[in-house]
Amino acid sequence: MKKSKLSLIILLVFSLFLVSCNQKDTNKETGAVTTNSSEEAGTLDFEGRTLNVVTTSDAYVDLFNKFAKETNSKVEFLSMSSGEVLAKVRAEGGTPMADLWFGGGLDAFMDAKDDGLLEAHNSELTKEVDSNYKDPEGYWYSKGLTVVGFLVNNDVMEEKNIEIPKTWADLTNEKLKGEVIMSDPSISGTNYAALKGLLDLFGEEEGWEYIEKLNNNIDFYGKRGKDPQEKTSEGEFAVGIIPADKSAFDLAEENNLTVVYPEDGIPWVPEGVAVFKGSENADIAKAFIDFMLEDENLEELAKLDGKDSAQIIKPGIKGFDLGLPADKLIKEDLSTFGSDREAILNKWKEIAGSKASND
Repeated sequence: MKKSKLSLIILLVFSLFLVSCNQKDTNKETGAVTTNSSEEAGTLDFEGRTLNVVTTSDAYVDLFNKFAKETNSKVEFLSMSSGEVLAKVRAEGGTPMADLWFGGGLDAFMDAKDDGLLEAHNSELTKEVDSNYKDPEGYWYSKGLTVVGFLVNNDVMEEKNIEIPKTWADLTNEKLKGEVIMSDPSISGTNYAALKGLLDLFGEEEGWEYIEKLNNNIDFYGKRGKDPQEKTSEGEFAVGIIPADKSAFDLAEENNLTVVYPEDGIPWVPEGVAVFKGSENADIAKAFIDFMLEDENLEELAKLDGKDSAQIIKPGIKGFDLGLPADKLIKEDLSTFGSDREAILNKWKEIAGSKASND
């Protein structure tokens, strides 16, 4: 009886051993990878490797430092506008200038995708992003929305006895002739978003009629994205067309200015993030996108960018309370945001004439 039980135990152990061996063979055949506990918990180790990032601002250093610490990697930055990035990569025959492209005008990201310069990334975390704020194939994702508003100099408005504008129509008031400033939309992604948003709001014909009227009140178009905010704050203009974020509200509080969300419609555009095709550290860049999309990191990003909760790409994530009325965001056709850019800018240049930048 004892021998029978012992034989049974030996047989059972041997059977378990065979099952284990078969499972390992199956894993080899299918390419399955058995993860250790740290990998299952989402821990990644990129020791001795560097994530190279091209970005529009150095405001994100803290977030990238957190990623570097968690993944045992290093991060190096190159600051460049999205238009410059696209031009450089094209000029170099598609050779990636970095691993991760972080922030900038969506039209450049769309063009880069069409040119085959980006690498797709899809994961469980990217599935949580609203479809309006990502490429359907995963070639770019948004890190948040830029919304367009007005910055009004209260002192100038009082001096000229003009009421604070509440709508886009108000900006065509004859009393504001020469008192409105916006940046050249071929330079400023925010002001291109304003143009495209207005065309989506009013329709093609009425939209261009409105832009002609607005142009009558603009003496020149700024050559820098910050010109409307800075020059309105300094009293050179009564109204600037700006990205309405927390920095604008802080500036307004300090300098007797008012930030206005236009009641007839707020233009907006997602800010892009993407992985360069063929980059040396594409795997680290993809890991960063997933890291960015974690709830606590999106909240941190909202603080760094000065975003209202309604500007964040995942529901339920809290940003600043800047009073952004989400129901006033224009219903835009993002599918044509990049493809229509050249035609829109050419038409705008005809209207602006010598006021447009020659750069």
